[in-house]
Amino acid sequence: MTTSAFDVIVIGEGIAGLTASNTLAKLGLSAATFEQQIFGGLVLNVNELDPAPPGGEAGGAAFAAEMTQANAEAGVTSIQEPVTALAAADGGFSVTTSGGSYRARQVIVASGASLKLLGVPGETEFEGRGVSKCADCDGPMFQNETVAVIGGGDSALQEAQVLTHYCGKVYIIHRGTAFSAQQRFIDQIQGNDKIETRFGTTVEAILGGQMVEKIRIKNGAGSEEIPCAGVFAYIGLKPNSDFLPADVKRDANGFVATGDALETSVSGLWAVGAVRSGCGGSLEDAMAEARRAAEAVAARLK
Repeated sequence: MTTSAFDVIVIGEGIAGLTASNTLAKLGLSAATFEQQIFGGLVLNVNELDPAPPGGEAGGAAFAAEMTQANAEAGVTSIQEPVTALAAADGGFSVTTSGGSYRARQVIVASGASLKLLGVPGETEFEGRGVSKCADCDGPMFQNETVAVIGGGDSALQEAQVLTHYCGKVYIIHRGTAFSAQQRFIDQIQGNDKIETRFGTTVEAILGGQMVEKIRIKNGAGSEEIPCAGVFAYIGLKPNSDFLPADVKRDANGFVATGDALETSVSGLWAVGAVRSGCGGSLEDAMAEARRAAEAVAARLK
């Protein structure tokens, strides 16, 4: 086990984490970022950011890569290890991973969130065989096929629109009676004759052989099966906060609670972006929070 020390550790290399660590480095603090998967977080699944970040790349992957390069040039240490535990220690914090133990005077949690699962039979069995989380990545696999998008918010409608570039037909399956998305996204899908919406409907199972072949849905009229080759679920997010100690306050859904200054219930521990309860949800919101928290941390340490 190795031990290294930094002024600040930022957990997560999504856009919020990359922004926070870059700001810290520019303010003269030593910063390290930890990531268990790949830099960029959920924006990697977005081919065209809408709205695009001011002064940045419009594509999610390109924008994240641009920020990662900027961090390397600013002197941020990037550690590709999943954080398994965090604890207060010696006036600061100890961060544990499978590869070592790291110390920091302050910690910013920017671990983001993951797409929720439907929790229906066939979902995990057919992952990578028709069940997908990324329309931009996997849409080309479904040329002229029929697919189903589950959900009724911004992400579901945006991804449904993307899929119409490749697919012959796109079902939107939504349990509510109306969309919760922004009106501009609603207008886009309502004007697209490739999209058919089923309101008041839930998915009971994903069915097939080697690949997804159909879904079983249920509404007030009963159950029916719809032939489709792909299933894309966008029904909300689950915070990536399991590594945090129990005394860090969370809301009813597990998102980390913070005060107005973005500090958690534990002094010196901050939270920004999608892991935080009350985050606005947009890319600009996450970046603005990250800068605020980094500036507050720098002010305290200096």
